[in-house]
Amino acid sequence: MSMLAMVLEGGRLTPVLRPVPKALPGEVLLRVKACGVCRTDLHLLDGDLPVSGPVVPGHEIVGEVAGLGAGVSGVSLGQRVGVPWLGGTCGRCDYCRGGAENLCDTPTFTGWTRDGGFAQMMTADARFCVALPDGPDDTTLAPLLCAGLIGFRAWRMAGAATKLQRLGVYGFGAAGHLLAQLAIAEGQKVFAFTKPGDRLAQDLARGLGCLWAGGSDLSPPEPLDAAIIFAPAGELAPTALRAVRKGGAVVCGGIHMSRIPAFDYADLWGERKLMSVANLTRADARDYLPRAVAAGVTPHVRVYELRQAERALVDLRDGAVTGAAVLKIA
Repeated sequence: MSMLAMVLEGGRLTPVLRPVPKALPGEVLLRVKACGVCRTDLHLLDGDLPVSGPVVPGHEIVGEVAGLGAGVSGVSLGQRVGVPWLGGTCGRCDYCRGGAENLCDTPTFTGWTRDGGFAQMMTADARFCVALPDGPDDTTLAPLLCAGLIGFRAWRMAGAATKLQRLGVYGFGAAGHLLAQLAIAEGQKVFAFTKPGDRLAQDLARGLGCLWAGGSDLSPPEPLDAAIIFAPAGELAPTALRAVRKGGAVVCGGIHMSRIPAFDYADLWGERKLMSVANLTRADARDYLPRAVAAGVTPHVRVYELRQAERALVDLRDGAVTGAAVLKIA
């Protein structure tokens, strides 16, 4: 029995017929229903993140359990589950034992170090599959599994040291437009920064309830309590630091970013903080998914077929996707 997979090798995605994988002990076999297309997938395609061999990308996966490996419990055939970026951890290092599995010394990552969801079928470590709430359809849930989760983790970090009332979001793509909805539902004022001249993204931001939307070359109309940078542009770090008030935080929300240029100490002074967010945890998913659904967080989705995966990534690179891109897999 064979299945279609989009395999990344040599900087190209190629449709390949492969045998359906077998669930090893501790794994589940999933029939993939939908898979979000993330900027991290684009970093793989562009070589920003090294790939050691052929791999199937995709880590915002909604799947149906089609098989159980030996020793799997707590998951049933036919159940709908999500598979996020963090595909496995050692469970033994200081980070894992200290409750910071996102910083594991020897992790596996879905769609990077193990095959992901740009395929009709896949396997996943059953312990790292997440329960999905009832209600939203597959294409609605898929972007929440990375864009939503990483935004949620960055948002909590940004608000750890101060009460958030005014939040700046730099880069209003998949993660930005999902986080904005949650922050607004929590009563926060959101200021959306896009590529200069990106009217579609700015219109989306205003339509979702952002107080202000404009180019990243502009200053917000009032000082921010914190800012989160989702765009992979290091030059935005000093810009965002200048936009936050004393004691505020700037969180870099991507796995890859271009070089941060030199900036004046005055931009950091006043106990401002510049930090990164790394990966996510299963606890993040348990906290975020019900909260997002209860708040009515709904992605603005552009749907592609599985064979159009590379087209979706090119559109993402070119800024042609407003909101999130999702592969709907038959």
